[in-house]
Amino acid sequence: MTSALSHEITFRVRYAETDQMGIVHHSVYFIWFEEARSDFMRARGSSYAEFERAGLLLPLSGASARFLAPARYDQPVTVRVWVERLRSRTLTFGYEVRAAQSGQTLVTGSTTHIVTTRDGQVTTWPPEWRAKLLGPV
Repeated sequence: MTSALSHEITFRVRYAETDQMGIVHHSVYFIWFEEARSDFMRARGSSYAEFERAGLLLPLSGASARFLAPARYDQPVTVRVWVERLRSRTLTFGYEVRAAQSGQTLVTGSTTHIVTTRDGQVTTWPPEWRAKLLGPV
């Protein structure tokens, strides 16, 4: 099941996120993915903290990124996130990082997560959380 819902955050590239070549280090994009994902959850009326308080965790089982063009220090960028696939026990988010001013796509990616209990047992998505991820707020 996929969702047409998406969420965006926009910010400027920080100096600490760049490498010796003056471009954003590849590892930083995964931090941006996480930030966008967390903000997406808050925009849906919940948070990862609430998910964890409910006794559930979302460990990462896969991550990918395709680097199309570099981002540079002080450049405004927009990260868009959406639910790409929600299955009974897994969740895949899609991401797109764009130059905020030109709209050029810089990076695309995805992360896949497994829903587990605190003791590490794989479980199914509770209906109320499925609704938060896919339904109207």
